[in-house]
Amino acid sequence: MNTQPTAQHPAAIVPERLFDDAATEDRWRARFRAARMSVPDWALDAPGRNLYVSNASGVWEVYAWDRGGDEHRRVTDRPNGTLHATLAPDGAWIWWFNDTDGDEFGSWVREPFGGGGTPEPAVDGVPDGYPAGLEIGHRIVALGVSTDEGSSLYASTGGPATRFYTSEDDAGVAALSRDERLLAISHSEHGDSRHPALRVLSCAEFEPVAEKWDGEGKGLAALEFSPVRGDSRLLVLHERHGREELLIWDVAADTETELALDLPGEVAATWYPRADALLVVHFHHGRSSLYRYDLTTAELSSLDTPAGRIGGAGVRPDGTVEYSWSSAAEPAVIRARTAGGGDRVLLSPPGERAPGSAPVTDAFVEGEAGTIHALVARPGGAADGPLPTVFTLHGGPHAADEDRFSAYRATWLDAGFAVVEVNYRGSTGYGSAWRDAIEGRPGLTELEDVAAVHDWAVRSGLADPDRCVVNGASWGGYLALLALGTQPDRWAVGVAGVPVADYLAAYEDEMEQLRSFDRALFGGSPEEKPRVYTECSPLTYVDAVRAPVLVLAGDNDPRCPIRQIENYLDRLAARDVPYEFYRYDAGHGSLVVAETVKQTAIEVYFALRRLGLR
Repeated sequence: MNTQPTAQHPAAIVPERLFDDAATEDRWRARFRAARMSVPDWALDAPGRNLYVSNASGVWEVYAWDRGGDEHRRVTDRPNGTLHATLAPDGAWIWWFNDTDGDEFGSWVREPFGGGGTPEPAVDGVPDGYPAGLEIGHRIVALGVSTDEGSSLYASTGGPATRFYTSEDDAGVAALSRDERLLAISHSEHGDSRHPALRVLSCAEFEPVAEKWDGEGKGLAALEFSPVRGDSRLLVLHERHGREELLIWDVAADTETELALDLPGEVAATWYPRADALLVVHFHHGRSSLYRYDLTTAELSSLDTPAGRIGGAGVRPDGTVEYSWSSAAEPAVIRARTAGGGDRVLLSPPGERAPGSAPVTDAFVEGEAGTIHALVARPGGAADGPLPTVFTLHGGPHAADEDRFSAYRATWLDAGFAVVEVNYRGSTGYGSAWRDAIEGRPGLTELEDVAAVHDWAVRSGLADPDRCVVNGASWGGYLALLALGTQPDRWAVGVAGVPVADYLAAYEDEMEQLRSFDRALFGGSPEEKPRVYTECSPLTYVDAVRAPVLVLAGDNDPRCPIRQIENYLDRLAARDVPYEFYRYDAGHGSLVVAETVKQTAIEVYFALRRLGLR
């Protein structure tokens, strides 16, 4: 075991093994090490040329797949991995984002689809920054860059890029029409990046030709233009009726059509190749499903996917729908569903498939502001309870826990914990009011819902009140630290990965896109709303923390920077509270499988030790 301390704070212990039982030890590691992959994306005009990301090498990297010869090639090979990549429409070039050690700051480079070339700068004249959208056409490329000065959007027709838009507020490139005459951008000139507006520009002179904003608290998101040349219809997400729904905006005709789908929850969509239908991804109560919506007849038909999570989906030129599916019990697989209804496995990553895990069940708990949905998993062979229970809080905050396969969840189950995942206020998929209820009081609002679910779990006999763990990463890590300080009687152990720990310092150091997000969330900057930032910061309550704390953080994290975490740990060090710190050389999490395995072992072992279970 590694017990060497860091320069300032006691180091987390890395166990040689988590379980004495060899089969269990092999199983939990195998779930992480099993190869996984994303749904392949393809070049618009060369659908035989495909791109996906996979961890087959042990690091998440970009892969090219030539369907004609069924040849797969790893494109990128970087120590901390690569996630962001796309194809030029003719399939000749692969573009991928080249950052430094996971810090998300860098530039786009490109290389030939078939390999054999050194990656080169994709566009001249664009400064390094955080990515803010990319659209590649045959004649024009448009891309966005975010820096501490704000957002800048650039376009190139083959030579050095020209900046056509700049703003102190958050903005990005959103969609390019098939004929490359129109470009949609997202902006927050009204001061609220969480509820953006849309502007469509002419690609000839980059002057506005159309605007759309639904007003305060109602965001718009451009999904994509029609795939048919000359068709100026833009598929848009709106929230005029209290949830995310679809509309089609014909920019040239200046008309729009709201699509009223008889589905609970929320939706997103993509076009079918002839633009006569939409592939609708429906989300409700932690599960997603696929539908075809015929734009001529307004008929909505289910594609009959099993209960679980759709991790991505697209429609091939022949109408085949390719999608990723998993559930809590079954690992992800890439499937293909033909127009005739046949469904088959499209791709299986190399090597052994990940071992399965336990299913999740639903809990609906009444809270102060309405019904809170949680997903609950029990360890195999466990008695009814009460059990040691980990309350895993998702990041975002605009995200949601789902009925999806998670090697991380499965490891806690193998260790004998029940796992409760709470879709607190702030989560997506439950309507705009639920998502936006945290505005003006983030963190503390979510924890009211977590407390209600915690009370339910104890009252129902599931959770042992003396052995409850709160954990999470990113926003979930922030909530975990805040919970330890504001709800000290509830938690026996806390685990926080890449958290916000000192909100005032975090705001100073984080990427500008997140500052813009925070201003919208808190109602202003720390100078304008000092009381709110202070009341919602974990550092404010560090003196009330009693439970042992584990913190994990990346040196190059632009979202939850390291300095503000060190501020919190320095305060914690002055108190008689057991704590450990794991610091690693990457950004906001890691794309390296071995590193993820190591961190999971550290977290679970910390909880087992501190609860006296090891």
